[in-house]
Amino acid sequence: MLHHLGAQVHGFALSPDTDPSLFDLAGIDEICDHHIGDVRDGEAISKAVEAFGPDIVIHLAAQSLVRRSFEVNVLGTANLLEACRTASTVKAVINVTTDKCYENKNQAEGYLESDRLGGSDPYSASKACSELLTHAYRKSFFNPDDHANHGLILASARAGNVIGGGDWCEDRIIPDAIRAFSVGKPLVVRNVGAVRPWQHVLDPLSGYLLLAQRCMTDGPAFAKAWNFGPGTSRLFSVGAVVETLVKLWPEPAEWKALSSPDDPLEAETLVLDSGLAGEELGWLARIGFEDALALTSEWYIAHKDGAGSAGLRQLMERQMDEYLKAAPEPE
Repeated sequence: MLHHLGAQVHGFALSPDTDPSLFDLAGIDEICDHHIGDVRDGEAISKAVEAFGPDIVIHLAAQSLVRRSFEVNVLGTANLLEACRTASTVKAVINVTTDKCYENKNQAEGYLESDRLGGSDPYSASKACSELLTHAYRKSFFNPDDHANHGLILASARAGNVIGGGDWCEDRIIPDAIRAFSVGKPLVVRNVGAVRPWQHVLDPLSGYLLLAQRCMTDGPAFAKAWNFGPGTSRLFSVGAVVETLVKLWPEPAEWKALSSPDDPLEAETLVLDSGLAGEELGWLARIGFEDALALTSEWYIAHKDGAGSAGLRQLMERQMDEYLKAAPEPE
């Protein structure tokens, strides 16, 4: 999306750890000056940031899989923030975490940015720690009250369950469904009744970019945490996601519920209150539940039908174009 909007994009990440991968399938290396590296290597990330000379850093280099998350999410965030602290060009940093960073009480009301952080599973705890590190750096090195001296705005973004084409990771409902449906096997689903704020990736991405823009133009007032999620009327269970995917898949597809004592602990209900982003950024999640799954399924069906790199990138360009053309101007 950054390339689509005309930005000069530099990337720092591990080599793709899935086969297939969106990076390879869509030819991302052709549109991004990318550097292979590990955010757990503080020296490497510092050298890369200094060499790139970015104005804005969007930190997405986290481990989102529940079972393998802590070291990358905590140490990686600390290394990235330290690299930005010593860099000479960085004016804004957006640390993208997750809605899982809150101490979950299975409440029906949406969590506010001011609510208590925490987590009963390693992944949630790691993301809460990433937020605490962000807060500590903001207070110690990038205090908004002292912006005239340090010149850097540090914000964090907490999004809901993000879906979209091109995800091939394990232990995620949609990639698992696509793998099962593609070979005619029933999808095995755990936590069928768990409710999540599902949203298509284009919605939170637009929020991150709006936030980055306001950090650059309006400064200290935007150096804080922000929620980006669908409204409370647009929450659906895992079971509803699977049923919709079955209807969208062009071939017969089946699923069955199954739980195991070895499954990671997960909250049953998780809701975000994104009122702050609406009031101060003019942001609103605009893609409905069924449309989000339709856009996602379109990508995987195109891949299944043999679309190559050019075709998949063209599909994503079209989806981005349609989304951006329909977007209201921020107030």
